[in-house]
Amino acid sequence: MIQSKPSNGADNNCSYLSEGKKGGIASWIFSTDHKRIGVLYLISILTFFLVGVSIGLLMRLELIAPGKTIVSAATYNSLFTLHGIIMIFLFIIPGITSSFGNFFLPIMIGARDVAFPRLNLLSWWLYISAGCIAFSTIFLPGGPPDTGWTFYPPYSIKTPTNVSVALFAALLIGFSSILTGLNFVTTIHRLRATGMKWMGMPIFTWTLYSASWVQILATPVLAITVLLLILERSFGTGFFDPAKGGDPLMFQHLFWIYSHPAVYIMILPAMGIISEIIPVFSRKSIFGYKAIVFSSLAIASLGYAVWGHHMYTSGMSETAGIVFSLITFLVAVPSGIKVFNWIATMYKGSIVFEPPMLYALAFIFLFSVGGLTGLVNASVAVNIHIHDTYFIVAHFHYVMFGGSGFAFFAGIHYWFPKMFGKKYNSMISNLACIIMFVGFNTLYFPLFIIGWEGMPRRYYDYPPEFATGHLVSTIGSWLLAAGLFIMFYNLYRALLKGEKADDNPWDGKGLEWQIPSPPPVNNFNEIPSFKLKSEKQRDVE
Repeated sequence: MIQSKPSNGADNNCSYLSEGKKGGIASWIFSTDHKRIGVLYLISILTFFLVGVSIGLLMRLELIAPGKTIVSAATYNSLFTLHGIIMIFLFIIPGITSSFGNFFLPIMIGARDVAFPRLNLLSWWLYISAGCIAFSTIFLPGGPPDTGWTFYPPYSIKTPTNVSVALFAALLIGFSSILTGLNFVTTIHRLRATGMKWMGMPIFTWTLYSASWVQILATPVLAITVLLLILERSFGTGFFDPAKGGDPLMFQHLFWIYSHPAVYIMILPAMGIISEIIPVFSRKSIFGYKAIVFSSLAIASLGYAVWGHHMYTSGMSETAGIVFSLITFLVAVPSGIKVFNWIATMYKGSIVFEPPMLYALAFIFLFSVGGLTGLVNASVAVNIHIHDTYFIVAHFHYVMFGGSGFAFFAGIHYWFPKMFGKKYNSMISNLACIIMFVGFNTLYFPLFIIGWEGMPRRYYDYPPEFATGHLVSTIGSWLLAAGLFIMFYNLYRALLKGEKADDNPWDGKGLEWQIPSPPPVNNFNEIPSFKLKSEKQRDVE
């Protein structure tokens, strides 16, 4: 039950968009309003995403047939490195957390803003600066890095390309991520509306909370690792260079101690979005609220202990392999709990197939494929065979793009009317989703097959027996790109010419749907307060 009390400040019904128009671009890039910062992140993230997609299309075009097609081998190495850096560090990791998290977290918990507004703006400036620095490697002497996004030594120490510049960009992104995590954790602890208990928070807020702790605790490890590699390249310190007594495997351990928990920075907020959308479009309350909450915390906790499954072929002991394999199987359990809860929520529900729901259903299918093939990777004996093949590429993209990416698109369609106060064409959005779903599976599923047959990843050329799989995959990339174009064009057209949206077009129950569209500058004219419902009352509804 939501109650209200008068705010201390004056009422302000002007939307954050109108305020932004008064001061021009400066009122956006120097604003401490969490909503404007969320939109800045959204625009930046989508820009980097489109660049990453363009690079991916070039890679697929090169691989359409054996032999050279459009670029040289050295250029191809730089392409897949840039594609990985952009998509991982500039799109997927900050995608949902920094855009939708910034915009909706304070609103969902009944706050005026985040706990540290200026720190929030600094986080965006660090992020956009890092993106510009990463892109500058294209124009600097030596060219962009050609190591892959993992920067493995000893090659990353020896290559003449601009690895250090890219590493510095990753360092800045790490600081941005840490500051965002600190801000969100503090906001959730200190600024919840009166009466909003922990078990009364929206699930999206819980997933942001879980992911924020991972950002705070795991990202410093990446920062230290990146800094050591910069020192290695600049001063020859010998941390990872075997010629100087260093250990390149130490880099892999440090890198994956961060990078596997980072998978959950990417996927937990995505799961939160799906947990918000499915109840609304099933016309039911979420099934197993507490199970979803505790499974989010379990994923974030167990995620720290599975980094070694990336290193089965590194010469680790049998005991270590068994332990990492077991923990990897265990971390799949809370993910499975969420999938079962989503399906149970839809069971006997009055499902409405609006675009957000369609993207959410696509997420469940694609993420499930990625999760099940992840269990294949977790098995030591099988992983030895498929390690560094296209099977891993397919699994990774089903989890990251099929998971985080499609959840991101679901979130855009779900919250677009609230963020911008405009309607989009639902039929065109549904068509785009179907084309993207078909294109995605056409692109990535053949990679499971050629990977199982032994096709190594990151190879510029390949034997003729893999030609059919690569050809089908490249055709799938064109379908996926067509779906993306239709989706973004539809949203862009809605932004310019769309009809005014209702304040609550989906009949949602969250706080964000109880305020005008787009939201007022201060979010609420009256600060909300809550009388927490019991679990039995929630289940009855």
